[in-house]
Amino acid sequence: QVQLVESGGGSVQAGGSLTLSCAASGDLYYYRYMGWFRQAPGKEREGVAVIHASGRMADYADSVKRRFTIRRDKPNTIYLEMNSLDPDDTGMYYCAADAVLEVAVATARCWGQGTQVTISS
Repeated sequence: QVQLVESGGGSVQAGGSLTLSCAASGDLYYYRYMGWFRQAPGKEREGVAVIHASGRMADYADSVKRRFTIRRDKPNTIYLEMNSLDPDDTGMYYCAADAVLEVAVATARCWGQGTQVTISS
């Protein structure tokens, strides 16, 4: 059983920065990918960024490229560094883990409870 716990959400003004963290517990052997997805009110969940267990392969949604950075410093922890935040980045951010994750496909075997990010203009 793998559990994912997110932290770091909050409210900031447009142009600001936030860093989200996700700590995983349990046997991650199967879950070679971890990543971040988000869901805005009234919208479907969408991929933001994913990263392989090696920490060397990452992919981003076009909307966050050059603004967000995903990194994996420890085997069980990932971070999402978010800069130049825009009100369109507002939403619940979920950590996810699976054998394979793609930003274009918002499905995963394991999900966290989410952390709220609110960007004001």
